[in-house]
Amino acid sequence: MDAFFTSVSSVALAEMGDKTQLLALFLATRFSSKTAIVFGILFATLINHALSAWFGAEVIHWFPENLMNWVVGVSFILVGLWLLIPDKDESSDTKLLKYGAFVATSLLFFLAEIGDKTQIATVILGAHYGDVLMVLLGSTLGMMLANVPVVFAGQWLIEKVNANRTRQLACLLFIIIGIVTIASPLLVL
Repeated sequence: MDAFFTSVSSVALAEMGDKTQLLALFLATRFSSKTAIVFGILFATLINHALSAWFGAEVIHWFPENLMNWVVGVSFILVGLWLLIPDKDESSDTKLLKYGAFVATSLLFFLAEIGDKTQIATVILGAHYGDVLMVLLGSTLGMMLANVPVVFAGQWLIEKVNANRTRQLACLLFIIIGIVTIASPLLVL
C-alpha cells in the first residue's frame, strides 16, 4: 500500500500547475462533454502510466543493487527540484479537436504526458517500488484527483489554488522521498 499512497500523493501534487492540468482546463473550455474529457484523461493516463510504471520496474534490473537506491533517490530529488519550474500551456494545437472530446483528450493528454514530470515520477515510483499495479493505480488516481476538478470547476479552482505553494510542497515531498530512499539501506546497517 506504500506504493499506492505514495504514488497518489506524489503525482497529485506534481500535477498541480503542470502542462497536462493546463491542457485539461483548455479542453474543458472547448468541449461541453466534461465526462468525455474525464474518460479521455483516464484512458490516456492508464496507458501512459502503465508503460511508465512497467519501465521503471524493469529499470531496477539494469543497475547494481547497491547503486539502485542512489539512482532512484537522486532521481526523486531531481524531479522535486524540477517541480519548482512552472509549466507553460502548450495546448494551442487544435487540429485534433475535430475528433471529439474523448479522442482529442486521449491523444492530446497522452502526447503531453510523454516526458512530463508526472510520467518521470511514475517511472521513478515503478523503479522504487517494483509494484507496477499499485504504482499505476496510485499515479492514475493522483492524476484524476488533480485534473477532474479542473475539468468541472476550471478557472475558478485555478484562481483559488496557490500554484507556487503547491509546487513547493510537491518539491519537498519528492526531496523527502529521495532522501529516505538513499538513507534506507544505511539505516538498516
